[in-house]
Amino acid sequence: MARNGYAGGAGGGAVYGLGLIGALVYYVQAATSFWDGVYGVFRAVVWPAFLVYGALHALKL
Repeated sequence: MARNGYAGGAGGGAVYGLGLIGALVYYVQAATSFWDGVYGVFRAVVWPAFLVYGALHALKL
């Protein structure tokens, strides 16, 4: 057991990292031009913001 109060805190980083890799592969493969690829890299980095926005928009909050 960790005594510093940070036990198990790295799980979110692993999920974000796997999501980043998956989103990066998806967006770069779907790109049809260089600038679409650059935009895809940007979207892969900030995909959680798009996810939360879409969820809140769907819930009408």
